[in-house]
Amino acid sequence: MTACSQCHQQNPDDANFCHQCGTKLAEEARATAEPATEVRATRPAEDAETLWRQFIGPNADHYLTVFRKFSANGQPRFALSWNWPAFLYISFLWFLYRKMYLHAFVYAVGPMVSTYFTGDFSAGIVWSVMAGATGNYLYYWHCREHIAEIKKAGGVDQAGQAAALKEAGGVQPYVIWVGVFFYIIFLATLTKMVQEGPPDLDRPVEEIGRSRGASVM
Repeated sequence: MTACSQCHQQNPDDANFCHQCGTKLAEEARATAEPATEVRATRPAEDAETLWRQFIGPNADHYLTVFRKFSANGQPRFALSWNWPAFLYISFLWFLYRKMYLHAFVYAVGPMVSTYFTGDFSAGIVWSVMAGATGNYLYYWHCREHIAEIKKAGGVDQAGQAAALKEAGGVQPYVIWVGVFFYIIFLATLTKMVQEGPPDLDRPVEEIGRSRGASVM
């Protein structure tokens, strides 16, 4: 039913004029319908962005900007980007920080296995570069899949959905202190190596020569 703005008479939705006073209703109905249509058109995008923000947590603005590179006409696609924390920080700890447990395991074991089989300690740098180049894209898929699962589950109110997004997403702040601990150990080891200087490769030879001389005497 459409109410007349002049006499407040209730009229059928398809009426063009008020049945009581004759006031034209079509323009009024059109004026009230257009904002509602606009709200319906914009609400899904706003709701989707809210879900992503709730899942990402810290630095949501930055990641949402980066994630636009990975979506063309609603379809995911790979695009080059760079994630400095994943590169500069210990890579597996960054994935752990973002609750990407499988990726954290791969980036924890991968550098060690590569170094073991190649004997080249620079393999760890290669893995760090890989993390920096693919970290954003991997995180995009991580968010996309988990948000879709939570939306598909349904059956909860808005507060329950927000709690589920926070539980599955967000960050683990304690990981930062784990990384600080590792870096302290690394710096302490490096400082000790600098203080002791390079190993004296000639020393064992001299000791062997002295021991042989003593045995001859």
